[in-house]
Amino acid sequence: MSKSNNRRSSNWYGKMDKDGFIHRSWMKSQGLPDHVFDGRPIIGICNTWSELTPCNAGLKNLAEGVKRGVWEAGGVPLEFPVMSLGETQMKPTAMLFRNLLSMDVEESIRAYGMDGVVLLGGCDKTTPGQLMGAASVDLPTIVVSAGPMLNGKYKGKDIGSGTDVWRFSEEVRAGDMTLKEFMAAETGMSRSSGVCMTMGTASTMASLVEGMGLSLPTNAALPAVDARRMTLAHLSGKRIVEMVEEELNLSKVITKESFQNAITLNSAIGGSTNSVIHLLALAGRSEIDLNLDDFEKGADIPLLVNCMPSGEFLMEDFCYAGGIPAVMKQIKSFIKPANTILNKDITHYFDQAEILNEDVIKTIEKPLKSSAGIKVLRGNLAPNGAIIKPAAASEELLNHEGIAYVFEDIEELKENIDKPDLPVTKDSILVLKGCGPKGYPGMPEVGNMPMPRVLVEKGVRDMIRISDARMSGTAYGTIVLHVAPEANVGGPISIVETGDRIRVDALNGVLELLVPETEIKERLKAKKQPEVNYSRGYAKLYIETVLQADKGADLDFLVGKDTRLPNRESH
Repeated sequence: MSKSNNRRSSNWYGKMDKDGFIHRSWMKSQGLPDHVFDGRPIIGICNTWSELTPCNAGLKNLAEGVKRGVWEAGGVPLEFPVMSLGETQMKPTAMLFRNLLSMDVEESIRAYGMDGVVLLGGCDKTTPGQLMGAASVDLPTIVVSAGPMLNGKYKGKDIGSGTDVWRFSEEVRAGDMTLKEFMAAETGMSRSSGVCMTMGTASTMASLVEGMGLSLPTNAALPAVDARRMTLAHLSGKRIVEMVEEELNLSKVITKESFQNAITLNSAIGGSTNSVIHLLALAGRSEIDLNLDDFEKGADIPLLVNCMPSGEFLMEDFCYAGGIPAVMKQIKSFIKPANTILNKDITHYFDQAEILNEDVIKTIEKPLKSSAGIKVLRGNLAPNGAIIKPAAASEELLNHEGIAYVFEDIEELKENIDKPDLPVTKDSILVLKGCGPKGYPGMPEVGNMPMPRVLVEKGVRDMIRISDARMSGTAYGTIVLHVAPEANVGGPISIVETGDRIRVDALNGVLELLVPETEIKERLKAKKQPEVNYSRGYAKLYIETVLQADKGADLDFLVGKDTRLPNRESH
């Protein structure tokens, strides 16, 4: 292979002066010999491994696989840690820290002498956060995902992360499941390292990364503990060295077409609503024009993947059925030409693929649902848009008009949702405020509000719920999310009152507050600005600079990229 003194890393390790001495000498304290600094590619392995993030626990081992591949190809692997975001562990929400992770990744890549980077991520916000940071520096980049857990088990049946938590919780509240049974299910749900084995946000983002050609084929669905994932890590390490040789920077892979393919694929797999906010943010970093209208174009793509929460199977089954390549083969007529980290068109990822189990992956001729993409709703309640996932909704509620029952914040919801005299019916529409990017802060996954106990006890399991929050990719229900502008910046949702009528027409993209326009203006004029509860630290910075959901909820000063080489030395 060629040796180059013009690599980015040569600015650290190629100088025959005091600065070069410092950079090389301290690295040699780790046992690195002289010849590794001869101009060969230096590869950063960006690891979000943490024992506080169980989904990412396997990344410690996968990093070793990447290193093997890098060494084999003639590069030098150097692993570095960044913030780890555990969706199930962090308060108030991991989404608050996605942008902080992106800053950690961006500045680590920029400040250190690497020529290419492998992103090791898994749990929901790590993959988009890492990609956002990497896009703002624009080096050769490849993703290796943690992979999904093994299928959960309870009483001889498969159970799915998140999806069955929500279902079991409602059954306990209804008296159909005992607390003892509920606690027994807890033990069998998470049986290995890896991300949620439902088609939640983590598996969705791994799938879209594969569909955008940012990882090797089969990255999304291989179980975390499957030996083939270690093989994929090894091959990814080998490939990133080749990408450096080819000068295949991230910007030569990420294009508008790859985003369009991701939107199409998200529809076919029944992917998470969170993909909307993450793709918008990544597009902003990549300086590619993407907006909610682009997501509308994927709304009529058929649902092919029969996985929870939109179906009945889990990611382990999806893997054995053919995974993302099999799905993309079925929707190939919708896929646009786009480059990949292999420096080949995306069609190379699926040209030999086949469905191995049609119960899990349906054919384009016989889909699970004829159209299941995310729908964008607009109207006087959401002037800048809101979204709904029809594949996870009750069909009879997709066109509905009802009376609002309003919770001003999450504390009010928790205090009142179980009251036996809560004045709601199955036709009511629940509205939750104060859970947007600025309001919570961080836009948590509370949009899938619990059903009122008074209705659960009557057998009601779904109703329309509207909020400026997000919901877990594992959740289901007729739930309107990401209402923009949010309540805490004075969006119309802030002045909705209990008793107001609301109309939802998901198929036609309508979300209307049926209150005279003059009254809406008067309420908005009289509305007081809510108090800000954070006066210091990152949360203060976040609240002051975060964009709204329709813009990806990135921090305004992080949008775009800065590919300049840092030339000033520290000594």
